[in-house]
Amino acid sequence: MLAASGLRAESAVPVFPAQLLHAWWIDGSEGLDLSGLSFCNGELLAVADKSSERIYRLSPEPGKDTVPLATKAEFTRPPLPHDQPVSIKARALHYASTPLSMDFEGITCDASDIFLLSERHNRIVKLDQAGRRGQWMPARWSESAREQGFLQLFNAESEGVVKVGEDFWVALERDPRGLLKLQPGDGVGQHYYRVPPVPGLDFRDRPEDLTALAFYDGSLFTLERNAFAVCRRAIATLAAEWCVQYRGIEEAPEYIYRKTHFGKGEGLAVNDQGIFVVLDNNSVTRVVAPEDSRGLLMQLAFPAYKAE
Repeated sequence: MLAASGLRAESAVPVFPAQLLHAWWIDGSEGLDLSGLSFCNGELLAVADKSSERIYRLSPEPGKDTVPLATKAEFTRPPLPHDQPVSIKARALHYASTPLSMDFEGITCDASDIFLLSERHNRIVKLDQAGRRGQWMPARWSESAREQGFLQLFNAESEGVVKVGEDFWVALERDPRGLLKLQPGDGVGQHYYRVPPVPGLDFRDRPEDLTALAFYDGSLFTLERNAFAVCRRAIATLAAEWCVQYRGIEEAPEYIYRKTHFGKGEGLAVNDQGIFVVLDNNSVTRVVAPEDSRGLLMQLAFPAYKAE
């Protein structure tokens, strides 16, 4: 686990109101529940909760208020993993519903490959693009994570992934939230970390959660959905350098959905153009447009901040 010194509340972390650069309603996202984002070779790719054999591409343009959800690739999902316990519910969903069987929550990539995170099985799928099929990566962590006190709630488990060099970082959603670092050769999950809190973030009595990860400019970015926040964190200590809080945007009259008890930020991608967050509205419609159940992609600016 993370050293005790890294668990101290960070009293001097600035939390800035987020500045919205652009927002796009995602045409074709109805009913899919977009859940993960990543920049891969210059493209913004996405996965969805309810799509187990397809990844998507988004090409947002400034000056427009919509972006089409295009198919990047179709593939055959992997079979049930044979080398780890599979719950009765996960087994039943695998055979009863292909779209719901994987519950993809994250996407990441390196120079040559694309990787998807299955919350249903708490495992990473490598996309064989030539063979158009998904293959399980060796690492499995359901058992070790539960032994460490994580993954205690169904559907609040592995929620985001990013590849940093040769390592994978996995976000463990909530109750408690945490991070798993998978190093080469780690087949069972050995390195778990608590997330150092930021006193300036307000979770409003909602669970403190972690729903997506990104890596940019040497730092790890965390999407802390129920605080409506994105934080930049030092990858060596996980200490936050700063956070931006976008609640005022998500709950603005032109964007707010009809159900708001929980935050909806699910996917995160960061590049030199800013911070991109996708909202998973779980098929809920908008207050000002009761027939509209599209997801929303937001582009947020970096704060004007320099560490001392």
